[in-house]
Amino acid sequence: MGILDKIRDIEAEMARTQKNKATEGHLGLLKAKLARYRNELIAASETKGPKGEGFEVVKSGHARVAMIGFPSVGKSTLLTKLTSTASEQASYEFTTLTCIPGNIEYRDAKIQLLDLPGIIEGASGGKGRGKQVIAVARTADLVLFMLDATKGEIQRTLLEKELHTCGIRTNCEAPDIAFKRKAAGGISFNSTVKLTKMDLRLCTLILKEYKISNAEVLFRGDYGADELIDVILGNRVYLRALYCYNKCDLVSIEECDRLARLPDCVVTSSGLDLNFDTLLERIWDSLALVRVYTKKQGRIPDFTDPVVLRSGATIKDACLKIHRSLVDSFKCALVWGTSTKHSPQRVAITHKVEDEDVLMILKK
Repeated sequence: MGILDKIRDIEAEMARTQKNKATEGHLGLLKAKLARYRNELIAASETKGPKGEGFEVVKSGHARVAMIGFPSVGKSTLLTKLTSTASEQASYEFTTLTCIPGNIEYRDAKIQLLDLPGIIEGASGGKGRGKQVIAVARTADLVLFMLDATKGEIQRTLLEKELHTCGIRTNCEAPDIAFKRKAAGGISFNSTVKLTKMDLRLCTLILKEYKISNAEVLFRGDYGADELIDVILGNRVYLRALYCYNKCDLVSIEECDRLARLPDCVVTSSGLDLNFDTLLERIWDSLALVRVYTKKQGRIPDFTDPVVLRSGATIKDACLKIHRSLVDSFKCALVWGTSTKHSPQRVAITHKVEDEDVLMILKK
């Protein structure tokens, strides 16, 4: 029996198994086996046969957004409208056959937008070069799901399943589980909170499925088998995602309103240029970029070329972005903006900056 047959058998058994307290251990073991077989399938496909041409492009700008969607949902049209890059558009499927990058200039920042070829159901198993497309998505800072509003939420469910199978987790935080292999001593299982979906027996069964007999496991949250398997494998990627329902002009106002009110969703029409401003604003909010403007002593701030950082960045991150030698010669900094109690405020190198702060660095 091949790996694909084993995967199908496990999926069939999971589908017919009732979910209750008595079957939690059995389902957890099945999930561990399924994840292991999928990993083996991906590893086998990567080493077998000649290496094909990938879709990866050089990363540019301050952030990267990857558009994922089925064929003919308007990805190429959106790229052409939002950037200066012209992507081929046609009424037939699979117009785009490779990755086409474009740059969005928004709020003094440059955001790289990738138009990836359309994927089909079964892409995680290699159909239609789906693995290469999803591999590029793993390198993005934000995944933009391009969906056809006339198809409802069917496409969203299918795309999420394909990305989940390939180890991409969207709109969720990495589980706070400490896992460490040991040379001896058996399984050490502890938690800092009350667990309702995991116990020592289930944890031991899952670890034994991966041939791990000695390890330390510490749960800092109420997680289940799925999260523990992700931590054991260690190859999961956690990304922010935004769902863009295109062709909203072809559905009723009631359906358009319903889709727009769903979490992390926005409705657009690439053909009629509708709601692009809201889409760009939602992309900006999802990326959580922070602009810091620099100021020289005795001069007005430079509001034309900001230092673009990620949310939670400190003065040290800004110094490294400007020039790495600034950290060694740093004395203090004067900051004007919402991150300070008064303007200007003298701060240390560990001070966290916020969007549109003005920064003046004083050297030793």
